[in-house]
Amino acid sequence: MDSTRVDRWLWAVRLTKTRSDAAAACRGGHVRVNDRPAKPATTVTPGDEVRVRSGGTTRVVEVVRIIQKRVGAPDAATCYLDRTPKPPPEALLPVARRDRGAGRPTKRDRRLTDKLRQR
Repeated sequence: MDSTRVDRWLWAVRLTKTRSDAAAACRGGHVRVNDRPAKPATTVTPGDEVRVRSGGTTRVVEVVRIIQKRVGAPDAATCYLDRTPKPPPEALLPVARRDRGAGRPTKRDRRLTDKLRQR
């Protein structure tokens, strides 16, 4: 088979946890195939570029091989080439956050926060 549905392919290569998550991402406008918005039934073929936005990050992958069934992670990684651009260096810095309702920071918390800010 040369093509398959994009929601099925995203699930099979483990870019989404479930096929219904992949379909919901498509319906929500978070998936693009060759720079066009994709519905769950949009077909993908080898050579297509698929953009998936999930968890606050955008993954850009090129389809290498079409599979129908979910396979193990090492096999799934051979089905696409990851073309996701590297994040900017400032995005990699840790951010000091406290849980809402945790109260005032203790002296120890304050020292740890100051240590993070010095980097």
